[in-house]
Amino acid sequence: MSKRHRVKYVHEGKYVAEVDVELLEDETEWSPYLSVEDAYKLDDVRDALKRGDIAVAAKLARVFSLQPVAVSQ
Repeated sequence: MSKRHRVKYVHEGKYVAEVDVELLEDETEWSPYLSVEDAYKLDDVRDALKRGDIAVAAKLARVFSLQPVAVSQ
């Protein structure tokens, strides 16, 4: 089994979080897949962003605030 580092993005409302995870690769049909811990980490970050608890999300990921860009013609 091999592991690859990846960044997954979680978008909730006006926030986006970059979550570091490892993809596990093997010879099964399910490959590549996340570990249970990484899947829970993604869920925890999404739940924290939904609640507006940026401090908790920031402990698990890099959190960014999205702002609309006005385009004039």
